Amino acid sequence: MSFRSFAGNFISSFYHGVIGQLPSHTLREIYLKLYLGRFGLKTTVQMNCRFLHGKSVFLGDHNVINFGCLLDGRRYPISIGDHVAMGPEATILTLGHDPRSPQFTDKGGRVTIGSRAWIGYRALILPGIKIGEGAVVGAGAVVTHDVEPYTIVAGNPAKPIGVRPRDLHYTLDYRPPFF
Repeated sequence: MSFRSFAGNFISSFYHGVIGQLPSHTLREIYLKLYLGRFGLKTTVQMNCRFLHGKSVFLGDHNVINFGCLLDGRRYPISIGDHVAMGPEATILTLGHDPRSPQFTDKGGRVTIGSRAWIGYRALILPGIKIGEGAVVGAGAVVTHDVEPYTIVAGNPAKPIGVRPRDLHYTLDYRPPFF
């Protein structure tokens, strides 16, 4: 294992095992500003979130990443716009395996989430997906295809079930104590 790989694993493990468990937004924010590719202004990351290869994770401004989320930035980046709300235990994957490959080869792609999107509780976003601006991913949905802007999707696999108004003007600024 190279020194760079060892250092990356140590930084990641220290965040997940120590910093990410502490009920202090300030400590998590300081660490994540160094660990992630970008940590936007007034963004909140609650306790017990996990980031795989943090330098490939880019968080916009005024985001709320609820407790227990997993953002997998291995090999491919995750880009999240501004004013995005991620429900507890939501997962974003950028890397997996090709189930049809006899060699079990890797398969993945960049994940992009547009501004003012809302990702529900325990939603799962698979590699290579683009979630459009203002879109909503329902709780427990498994997103296997891109989601158009302002579209509401739900289910497994996620399918459109409605539309969201286009005149969204809210600003997320949520920082609960001890989370």
